[in-house]
Amino acid sequence: MTRTDRSIAAAEAHSAHNYHPLPVVVASGEGAWLTDVEGRCFLDMLAGYSALNFGHRNPRLIDAAKAQLDRVTLTSRAFHHDRFAEFCARLAALCGKDMVLPMNTGAEAVETAVKTARKWGYRVKGVPDGRAKIVVAEDNFHGRTTTIVSFSTDPEARADFGPYTPGFEIVPYGDLAALEAAVDEDTVAVLLEPVQGEAGVLVPPPGYLRGVRELTRARNVLFVADEIQSGLGRTGRTFACEHEDVVPDVYVLGKALGGGVVPVSAVVASREVLGVYRPGEHGSTFGGNPLACAVALEVIAMLETGEYQQRATELGDHLHRELGLLTGEGPVTAVRGRGLWAGVDIAPGHGTGREVSQRLMERGVLVKDTHGATIRLAPPLVIGKEDLDWGLDQLRAVLRA
Repeated sequence: MTRTDRSIAAAEAHSAHNYHPLPVVVASGEGAWLTDVEGRCFLDMLAGYSALNFGHRNPRLIDAAKAQLDRVTLTSRAFHHDRFAEFCARLAALCGKDMVLPMNTGAEAVETAVKTARKWGYRVKGVPDGRAKIVVAEDNFHGRTTTIVSFSTDPEARADFGPYTPGFEIVPYGDLAALEAAVDEDTVAVLLEPVQGEAGVLVPPPGYLRGVRELTRARNVLFVADEIQSGLGRTGRTFACEHEDVVPDVYVLGKALGGGVVPVSAVVASREVLGVYRPGEHGSTFGGNPLACAVALEVIAMLETGEYQQRATELGDHLHRELGLLTGEGPVTAVRGRGLWAGVDIAPGHGTGREVSQRLMERGVLVKDTHGATIRLAPPLVIGKEDLDWGLDQLRAVLRA
C-alpha cells in the first residue's frame, strides 16, 4: 500500500464523508505548485476555490503571519488590538465604503449580510417586523449553513436539512424581468454572485448587474454582492461588479482575503447599512483577530498596486483564447468565465467532470468538477504563462484521449 493509500484510508476511517476529494495527498506547496506525499509535483489549477489567489506560501503573506505570530494572535473583540483599526480602514477604502464587519468564513459573512439586510429593512426602510424578504438567484452557492441552504436550488446541498428558513424568493439568474417581479415593498435585499462559481463559472448577460443596481436603487432595496469567489482580483478587477461599473450597497468578502493562510471574511458597506448594529447583536470570537488582520492587510496592500488584477486580465485573456479553440471539437461543448477563471463543459460520452479531473491529476494537474459535466479552472494569479500553457497542454491531451 502506498503512502497515498494509507493516508486516504486513515482519513476516511475517522472523518465524516462530506467531501469526495481527488485521490492525492498534498504535503507541501509553493506558488502554483504542490508536492504530494510520494514526491510527485502537481500544478494547482483550482487555488482553493480562489482562496489562494496569491499562491501557496506567498512570501509576503507568510512573513506577515510570522511577524504577527511573535506578537499576539487573538484577543477576542472584548478588547481592542493594534491591527484592527487599520484593517477596517484599509478594507473599507479598497471597497469605497465606510464600515467593515469582520468574520472568519465565507458562510459566516453571508449569514452576516442576511442579518444586516433584515435589520436595515426593519430599522431604516420600515418593513413590518417579521416580513423582510431577500431575493436570490437559482443555482446560487453562498455557503452551507442551515439558513443558506434554505435558499439553495442544489438538491445535494439542500436535501434532508429542513425545516428551512423562510424569507427568501428565488428567481432565475440573469433574468431582470423575473427579479423586478419578485421585488415588493417587503423586499430588503437582492443577494447575488456577480459570477456564479459553483454553478460552473456562469457569467450573467451584459447589462444584468447594471440593471440590478438600477432596480434596487429605485425600489430602496440593498444590492448585496457575494464576491467571496469572484472578488479580490480573480476576474481581472478588484471586484467582478466593476466589469459593469457597478458598486453594490454591500460587499461580502472571504477566501482570498485571508491569503490562503487564515480564514478571513467580512461584510463591507456604508455607515447607513452597518450602522444599524449595537453591541451584543452580532459577533464572532475570532472575527477580526490580530493574525487575520495582519495577513489581510498584506492582501489589501498587494491588491492596491493593481498588479494582480492586471495579471488576471492578461493571463485570463490568454486562457480564454486557448479554451475557445477547444469548443466544438467534440469533447468540449462550452467554455465560460471571466479573468483567470473558467468553466469547461464536457460533452456526454467523453467522461464526467470527475473522470476528466482524475485524468488530469494523473498528468500532474489539479482541477475540480462541479455539477457532473463541468470542470473549473482557477489557477493562482501568480501562475507563470509557461506553467499555464503546460496545464492547458495536459487538458488538450486528456480531451484528445
